[in-house]
Amino acid sequence: QVQLVESGGGLVQAGGSLRLSCAVSGSIFSINDMGWYRQAPGKQRELVAVISSGGITNYADSVKGRFTISRDNAKNTVYLQMNSLKPEDTGVYYCNAGVVVTTLHPYSHYWGQGTQVTVSS
Repeated sequence: QVQLVESGGGLVQAGGSLRLSCAVSGSIFSINDMGWYRQAPGKQRELVAVISSGGITNYADSVKGRFTISRDNAKNTVYLQMNSLKPEDTGVYYCNAGVVVTTLHPYSHYWGQGTQVTVSS
């Protein structure tokens, strides 16, 4: 019953900004790491940014200095602020979260449905 609902994708011009959000709902005991992945046309899915439950972040080299990942634990939501967007940032962005449903088993990762981000020149 765990669901990840994404929003904020769209079409922007190069140099513009977008903020993606992903809200986790369902039977949740706790949420560990949360992150964003993307898949460009004809390419494999790649990590964009990850944030741990303690706020430690990790970014792909291609987005460092431009993207910022954050989370609101009270809302079970992760955000991705994307600035100075480039055409090569175009792709489907997927939210991912490690969710602990019960205290008896290790947590499992869940995926959102993906949201399209298109950056035009």
